[in-house]
Amino acid sequence: MLKVFYSNALISSPVDNHATDTLLGALYFSQQTLTDISDFDAASTFAHVAMPGLGGQSALYEFFQSTDQSQAGQSDQLHFRFNDNILFGVITLNESEFSGDPGSTPLQAASKTAYEKIFAMLKAQNFPYVLRFWNYIADINGISHDLERYRQFNLGRQQAFIGNDQHIAGNVPAACALGTTGGPLMVAFLAGRTPTLAIENPRQISAYDYPAEYGPRSPLFSRASMASVAGNSMLFLSGTASIVGHQTLHAGDVSAQTEESIENIAAVLDEADRKTATKFNMTDLHYIVYIRDPAHFPQVRAILEHRIGPHVKASYVQADICRSDLLVEIEGSAELQ
Repeated sequence: MLKVFYSNALISSPVDNHATDTLLGALYFSQQTLTDISDFDAASTFAHVAMPGLGGQSALYEFFQSTDQSQAGQSDQLHFRFNDNILFGVITLNESEFSGDPGSTPLQAASKTAYEKIFAMLKAQNFPYVLRFWNYIADINGISHDLERYRQFNLGRQQAFIGNDQHIAGNVPAACALGTTGGPLMVAFLAGRTPTLAIENPRQISAYDYPAEYGPRSPLFSRASMASVAGNSMLFLSGTASIVGHQTLHAGDVSAQTEESIENIAAVLDEADRKTATKFNMTDLHYIVYIRDPAHFPQVRAILEHRIGPHVKASYVQADICRSDLLVEIEGSAELQ
């Protein structure tokens, strides 16, 4: 069984304060580096994401825990923990190490290498099905080598997918790509031994079918993915923003963008219900809300509490979004009992 839980403090386990050997890892959102994690067996898979918390919270932890004991593995810069059913991994690469690659930007080469290493390790460990990717990129909207950095990342990612016989359309994993305040390229991921089910949004063109105006290679992700892990059903909602068809709507209006993002989340959940004969409610998910301008935090929170409910489970961080005209992005996860 897989559990995803959230906290603003470093804790061992939601069930057993001594069960650190069942903790697969965590994403740690903060401007401050995480220091005292010596008590955690999963310390090598604690990924520091350089994003400040909002709403008076300096840090956010997204923990991934199984009910089974896990063991650690490492392959170069890639650290992972796994048990019989699930694997969580993190790889960080410094772009400066790839500045000499001919015919490629450093970020493109680092992205390609990161995904090649991930796919090679998953093959060796017999975890062929990726549930979810998290991609964190410094200066994601910046321009270098005459190309936006997010588009450089997409080039390298797709090269690795193609080179490793991975699907680049259809049943691709859920994912997000956000901009950090600095640091190396970081990719975190969950993988399993059983197939996942990709969910798309009828209001949107699938990301892998975006037209060429969004870059020389399309993004590679589904709008959500569903997976069964040791009998436990999980839904992973990709980063969701104010996009209809393939176009950004409501440029410059954070309230309207938040409303549109919620409409897209509802459409994805409806599609998941249709494909799986289950019933997802928006209150079932815990959301991470990425806000470009921290001054917009009160507006965004008020809209989520109005639309989803005053007890909406949401955490807020400041981050750059993959398109420069997007002001907010929302992702989430849910466990079905």
